Amino acid sequence: MEASLPSFGLGLMLLVLTLTWAWRVLNWVWLRPKKLERFLRQQGLSGNSYRFLFGDLKETSRMFKDARSRPIGPSDDILPRVFPFVLQSVNTHGKDCFTWIGPTPRVIIMNPEHIKDVFAKIDDFQKPASNPVLKMLAYGLVSFNGEKWALHKKIINPAFHLEKLKLMLPLFYASCTEMVRRWEKLVSAGASPELNVWPELRNLTRDVIARTAFGSSYEEGRRIFELQEEQSEIVMKLILTVYIPGWR
Repeated sequence: MEASLPSFGLGLMLLVLTLTWAWRVLNWVWLRPKKLERFLRQQGLSGNSYRFLFGDLKETSRMFKDARSRPIGPSDDILPRVFPFVLQSVNTHGKDCFTWIGPTPRVIIMNPEHIKDVFAKIDDFQKPASNPVLKMLAYGLVSFNGEKWALHKKIINPAFHLEKLKLMLPLFYASCTEMVRRWEKLVSAGASPELNVWPELRNLTRDVIARTAFGSSYEEGRRIFELQEEQSEIVMKLILTVYIPGWR
């Protein structure tokens, strides 16, 4: 009898822990999202009904991949390529609506007065908590709130003063001149060669950053920029997935 009491106590503790964990999971993946959905609809917002765990992520990922797989012309509207699901949601549910990033709703507002109200109460509208893995890859000013945001904004603000930007103009000019000369060589070497300007403009941006921030050129830091590009691809994949603690 005495030996069974500790076993009973341990079993009861495990049962309580299991039920507590199960309740938290159920609340995270179903009860809380459905409660938030009711609140949003009561506020006059509309959107897709919450779907278990994934919300709108599967459709968002599918539409994003489909948009990226098609070529885009110089005069084409960029919005269907960059935010295809958001555009569809606005067209379907109106300019004030919501979407689901996993079990978390994201509100879309396009009413100027509502946007003005949000910016006037920036401390009341906090930036959403991001994937902890995402914080390891992209963590900075865009993810900060409150005093932390104000402190880091104050630190970097002097770098964008007009007088400092004027001092960078010769470096901007040097990067642009090198790119134009490279294009001229391509044209003179053959009969009107076709040129994909996207990688050229991307490299121009990198070269300007390298010259102004580090005093080097893009070619010298090519490997670092390539790693950053790979990192950005990982970040995009993380944004389109549900974070489950302990799951890789």
